[in-house]
Amino acid sequence: MSLEAFLLRMPKVELHVHLEGSIRPSTLLRLARRHGVELPASDVAGLREWFRFRDFEHFVEIYLTVSRCLRDGDDFHTLALDFLAGQARQNIVYTEAHFTISTHAAHGVDPGETAAALADAIAEGRRRFGVRMGLIPDVVRNVGPEAAELTLEWALAHRGDGVVALGLSGSEDRFPNEPYGEHFAEAERRGLHRVAHAGEHAGPASVRSALEVARAERIGHGVRAIEEPALVAELARRGIPCEVCPTSNLRLGVYPTMADHPFDRLRRAGVPVSVNSDDPPFFNTTLTGEYVALAETFGYGAEDLAGLSLAALDQAFLADDAHDHLEGRFRSQFAELGDELLGAPVEPAAVTAAR
Repeated sequence: MSLEAFLLRMPKVELHVHLEGSIRPSTLLRLARRHGVELPASDVAGLREWFRFRDFEHFVEIYLTVSRCLRDGDDFHTLALDFLAGQARQNIVYTEAHFTISTHAAHGVDPGETAAALADAIAEGRRRFGVRMGLIPDVVRNVGPEAAELTLEWALAHRGDGVVALGLSGSEDRFPNEPYGEHFAEAERRGLHRVAHAGEHAGPASVRSALEVARAERIGHGVRAIEEPALVAELARRGIPCEVCPTSNLRLGVYPTMADHPFDRLRRAGVPVSVNSDDPPFFNTTLTGEYVALAETFGYGAEDLAGLSLAALDQAFLADDAHDHLEGRFRSQFAELGDELLGAPVEPAAVTAAR
């Protein structure tokens, strides 16, 4: 219990979480009532049961229902501020959240109004809760180049409003990356960071394509790189981080159990890894819960887990001064929490990082 208390209060960074996929049942219910959207359940308990993951089609059903409840700036402000309050409760002091602007634009939402609402929520979250957030608007492979163009333009236009990178998501095993190569080349030319979902439902070739076509600086998931030792060695040599979401991988059937998950093998091979929750209420997890599961499965101690938290900070798209400020704060809190909860200061274990 002392280690779990340490992990809850330990300062953390999350690099792979979907803003829309992090909505709480109570927030969805409030938004649905605001717009007269009928849901499969009329109370929080019923929605929590509906959120319980069954299969990927069910996941898509929920995701699209959430999108239908996000109609205007007030809705996006509500979504983001509620999310940041939840991050603060776990002491997740910095988050980079994926966000699919093209889906909302297709539903008639004004992209400029959405950007302004999210920027206001980010500023309010930092002021009220002391947490920060950057946005990663996603190009969705299975939607097409026109939506990708809108996403790129939105990302470039709103870098000052919190956008930190251009992302690539969608069905990696059914839709190729090549139609979006020029979008990511333009992002690179314009100085925008790039990340890509790969190596989850498809194997090592998907990761290589993300590196080559999307110019990815980080790989979302990336776990199936483990199937090709040469690729693992390349990720380690190049310092390309994998944003690992263990429970998500189990729920989606990538691996049968946590003991089968390659997190520890990737880490020991020198690949920079971070710990993430992906779509936490849908998968019945939290970022703290992910750390607990890794500790229980692989025998990690407080030093190892603090090292993983610090590595995620190193992998974040933060300016050097912001990074250095947070690193000092992290190290101080590790020591203080270790003294209070574990009987000795915690010194983070050295972990391969990307910075």
